[in-house]
Amino acid sequence: MANNDKAIVDAHGKPFNRNLLVLVLLVGTFCTVLNGTILTTAFPTLMKEFSVTTSDVQWLTTGFLMVNGIMIPVTAWLSNNFSTKILYIIAMSTFLVGTIMCFTAPNFGTILAGRLIQAVGVGITMPLMQVVMLSIFPANQRGAAMGLGGLVIGLAPAIGPTLSGFIIDNSSWRQLFGMIIPIVIIVLILAFFFMRPVIKTRRTKLDVLSLIESTLGFGAILYGFSSVGDDGWGSMKVIGSIVVGIIFILLFGYRQLHMDTPFLELRVFTEKKFAIAAALSSVTNMAMVGVEMVLPLYLQIVKGMSAFHSGLTLLPGALMIGVMSPITGNAFDKYGPKDLARMGMFLLTAGTIPFLFLTKSTPVLDIVVLYMIRMFGISMVLMPVTTDGMNALPFNLMSHGTAVNNTVRQVFSSMGTAILVSVLTNVTNNLKPGHAILKASPLEYKDKFFNATLSGYHAAFAVAIVFCLIGFLITFMVKGSAKSKTIDTDQLRKTELAGEE
Repeated sequence: MANNDKAIVDAHGKPFNRNLLVLVLLVGTFCTVLNGTILTTAFPTLMKEFSVTTSDVQWLTTGFLMVNGIMIPVTAWLSNNFSTKILYIIAMSTFLVGTIMCFTAPNFGTILAGRLIQAVGVGITMPLMQVVMLSIFPANQRGAAMGLGGLVIGLAPAIGPTLSGFIIDNSSWRQLFGMIIPIVIIVLILAFFFMRPVIKTRRTKLDVLSLIESTLGFGAILYGFSSVGDDGWGSMKVIGSIVVGIIFILLFGYRQLHMDTPFLELRVFTEKKFAIAAALSSVTNMAMVGVEMVLPLYLQIVKGMSAFHSGLTLLPGALMIGVMSPITGNAFDKYGPKDLARMGMFLLTAGTIPFLFLTKSTPVLDIVVLYMIRMFGISMVLMPVTTDGMNALPFNLMSHGTAVNNTVRQVFSSMGTAILVSVLTNVTNNLKPGHAILKASPLEYKDKFFNATLSGYHAAFAVAIVFCLIGFLITFMVKGSAKSKTIDTDQLRKTELAGEE
């Protein structure tokens, strides 16, 4: 990527090396995002190690995602009030502390606490990376820049489950965290030299009530959706959590719209391009994350594959989104979002429909190819559309736009997973044979139970297709070409500095 360092200045008008700053950001983000999926195939080992149940060990992921989701809205306020360099170093240091706790954990309580501390760091670094990338590149290069971010965000979760399975089979579970520690230390050292305060800060008072409403609202709603898989939609825990979450989110939204300096600027939704981009990326995430959860279950339960081999089966498709993100980013800079988004959603839908007809004898190669087609389509939608929506916002609202977009996507991803898992469970339970058949004809019971299970997966994939079709319809609302009216980032910063003088 071209870089003219003399023309690139930070928030104080001082030149800096953009390529080195981006390198530090991307490596650090890779570590934090990888950490999100690294435990996927390690749960059985951890359950045995610490003598905990499935519902207990699941909190290593559920708790992590909840804290991560809660932190995302806070990041907008933090990035506007603190130096980018200091904030990034503090966030990565927090992540390092949590990782060391997990690596040395003598009991389950310690590893859970470490995961929650990690989530605080991740909840800051990932949205901060996107804000910084949007801030240091002009509008006509942001597609390629966000594509690089997409490479990291897509690649890290892709290799997480497979890498986890390999380490579990060949080493101690502690190495899942141990291998990350030296890389994070190197990132912190490099950050002292190459990170810069690229976002202009302005001191605003932290509205404690907004923070409480945000934390309770997003925390409760994420907890509710995360509990659906174990407790079902009829559970009072699920219903109560979601209702409480919605109430506090409405209170939070009302307060933000009536404040002169809101904690999170929700008025970004008045920009039509941003609103459409947020809606499309959210629905796409529902289709992507939901299937990512259900398909490995099919591979392991129906096809009888091990966790490691199911991870390997999905690896080519998961790698596809990482490899294609920089390419689709460059395509966005040249051609704009409209055609990319439509073609991407068409491929995503076309790649999902055949999952309706999966059987026990479906060749693994077919699943690999279909999953690759899905991920190819997703790579054409997510980053280009997100970049287009962010380009529509003025420079001073980018941190708020990133926080809003990430928060909405996090909530909708949880919804998508909850809906697909609940459909899978309910359809299977409704169709499975009674125990009377088990005694009378065990083979018939086994055959009917298997068919009920397969029907559950078919129903879940049918819902995923509905998500895809909704997203495809939204793409017809996407407008615009590669040319953007957004002011060049460096020129804007120089204008601001001149005004201060």
